[in-house]
Amino acid sequence: MTKSELIAKLAEANPHLYQRDVERIVTTIFDEITNALADGDRVELRGFGAFSVKERGARTGRNPRTGEAVHVDAKSTPYFKTGKQLREKLNAPR
Repeated sequence: MTKSELIAKLAEANPHLYQRDVERIVTTIFDEITNALADGDRVELRGFGAFSVKERGARTGRNPRTGEAVHVDAKSTPYFKTGKQLREKLNAPR
């Protein structure tokens, strides 16, 4: 599902809201999650999962074409851990 499909589905489920308002709500939620992660905070949505940031240290990698050693800088990567309810729903018999 893409962001635009999510917005369309939410607008359809909430006919009392304008689509532009639903789009603004979804964008605001995503922006707040992004800003919290950029600040180093953890975002937990009960039953759904938790977003956090993992730090990857600097390391020596290899250029796959030449085999030459290459320095890879440290970086931060987003990490998502599913919540118990989501995991149970995904693994429920159909």
